[in-house]
Amino acid sequence: MDQNYLNKTIGMLTIRLLLGFIFLMQGWGKVFSWGVDNIYNNGFKPYAEYLPEFMLKVAAYYTSYTELIGGALLILGLFRNYALYALALVLVVVTFGHGLSEPIWDLQHVMYRAILLIPLLLLPVEWDKWKLDTLIFKEKE
Repeated sequence: MDQNYLNKTIGMLTIRLLLGFIFLMQGWGKVFSWGVDNIYNNGFKPYAEYLPEFMLKVAAYYTSYTELIGGALLILGLFRNYALYALALVLVVVTFGHGLSEPIWDLQHVMYRAILLIPLLLLPVEWDKWKLDTLIFKEKE
């Protein structure tokens, strides 16, 4: 295996694992440490002056569980693209929500995750070799 190809595959694995662990731990905290109802009451309910309550509840549960499950899927490399699409939507929801309440806000909630997620969508999937999708679905090399 040539060194350049090895660097590409290790680079993709590193990006996917970093992003997966960031989302997994974020979701773990929301679901198991704080509880999604507390996340809703403290983080989403204040937006009730802008959006209907059912939308806010859906957003709280969607973002929390998608971060947890999507992060785990990325770590495993299982259903990689679907996990990335769902997590990209989380970033859009978070960006919209923070921007709605405060037009100039701290981008740390989105930027680092976006910087890791977008390359996984744009770089050739063939570089992401070490994942369960390859083993289970016999993806072509």
